[in-house]
Amino acid sequence: FFGLLARALYRSPLMAPNGDKPAAKRVLLGGKAEVSQCCLGTMTWGEQNTEAEAHEQIDLFLAAGGNFVDTAEMYPVPPAGEVIGRTEIYIGTWLKANPERRKDMFLATKVAGPRGVGWIRANRRPEYKDKVDDESFAAALSAEQIAEACDASLKRLQTDYLDLYQLHWPERYAAIFGKSAFEPPADGGHALVQGKKEFASMEEQVKAIGELIKAGKVRHWGLSNETSYGVCMFVQTADRLGVPRPVSIQNDFSLVDRRFETELAETCTHLNVSLLAYGPLADGALSGKYTRGFERCCGAVESRMADDSRHRKYPKFQPRYVGAGTAVATVKYCEIAQSKVLSPTTLALAWCTSRHYIKDTGCVIIGATTTSQLQENMEALHVELDSATLAAIDRVHRENPNPNCDQHLLE
Repeated sequence: FFGLLARALYRSPLMAPNGDKPAAKRVLLGGKAEVSQCCLGTMTWGEQNTEAEAHEQIDLFLAAGGNFVDTAEMYPVPPAGEVIGRTEIYIGTWLKANPERRKDMFLATKVAGPRGVGWIRANRRPEYKDKVDDESFAAALSAEQIAEACDASLKRLQTDYLDLYQLHWPERYAAIFGKSAFEPPADGGHALVQGKKEFASMEEQVKAIGELIKAGKVRHWGLSNETSYGVCMFVQTADRLGVPRPVSIQNDFSLVDRRFETELAETCTHLNVSLLAYGPLADGALSGKYTRGFERCCGAVESRMADDSRHRKYPKFQPRYVGAGTAVATVKYCEIAQSKVLSPTTLALAWCTSRHYIKDTGCVIIGATTTSQLQENMEALHVELDSATLAAIDRVHRENPNPNCDQHLLE
C-alpha cells in the first residue's frame, strides 16, 4: 500500500513542466569538469545485467539529462577472473554503435590498486594470459601498471580518451572498505596483500598520471577510497611536479557511513576536490528491500525484491552493508521516510544531496539493475528534505553512528 501511495503522491521532477526537456543538475568537479550530479554506476553490468540491459540504462540516463558514467577495469562485481573487464566492454560496444554520442558522455574508469591475484593484471595484455592464476603477478599502482591498465581500458571502452581516471584504492596501507582504524601490520604489508614489501611512491603514481594527461589519454584524474592524508599528499605532489590536481575523491558515503563529513570534508573543501559518493543506498540496504515490512515500499516495487538482489545472490560479497547495526538503523530511516510519504530510497539519496559538499560541487553514484530503479534513483536527487526530516535523520545517526563501518570487530 505504501509503495502505491508514494507513487501516487510523488510527481517525477525529472522532466521540465512542459514534459519536453530533461532537467538534470550540473556541477563542476574540482571547479573544472562539468558533469551531471547524478552519476550512473555500472558495476552490475556483466554479472546481474546483460549487455542489452546495460545499453538500455545508458540510453535512459542520457535521455534524462545525465552525462556522467563511472566504471572500473575490475568490474563487474563480485570481481572474478571470469568476468573482469566485461562492464567496460559493454560500455565500449554502446560507444561503437553510437560514436556521435561520445561527446555527450563524461566517462570515468579506475585502475585497480594492490590485490594479490593474477587475473587483474593478466586481463590487460594478451601476452599476460598465462598469469591469470599467478598470485605473484599482483596488481599495483606502479607507473608501468597505471599505463598498461589505462591502455587496456581505452581498448575495451572503444574510445581514445578518458574524461576521468581514478586510482581505485591506495597503493599504501590504509584503512579501507568499511574499516576506520589505522592499524598497519607490524611487518608491513597492505590491507589486501599480506606481506607486500614494495610500494610505488605517490610521486611515481602522479608522474604516471601526468604522462597520460600529456598523451591526451586522460583529461582529469581522481582518487578513491582515500583519506585526508592521501588527498593532501597527492595534491602537494601534483603541485610540486606540475601535474594538474585530482578533481575528485570517490568514497563510501551514506546514511550509515558518514565518516566523510568530518576532517575529510574539510580537507576536500579547501583543496577543491569533489566527492563522488558511492554506496549511497548502502548496496541497496537503505532501499528497505532487506527490511521486514518495507520490502515493497519503493516506487520501483517490481524490481526491489530481495530474493533476486546482490546480497542474496552473493552473501559473502561486501557483507558490511547488511550487518546488524545497519539493519537496526535502516528500520528507523524507513520509518522516517514513511512518515514523510517518501520511499526509503528517496530519503537516502535526497539526504546525500542536502550535504553542502555535494549540493553544489559533488555527485551521487547510483546503481540499478532495472530501468525502473534507475528512474526512481534519478528522481530522488531532485527532492529537497525539510529541516524537520534532516533533524530526525541526525537523531538516528547520533544513536547509532556509522553502523556500516568496522563490522569486522563484531566477528
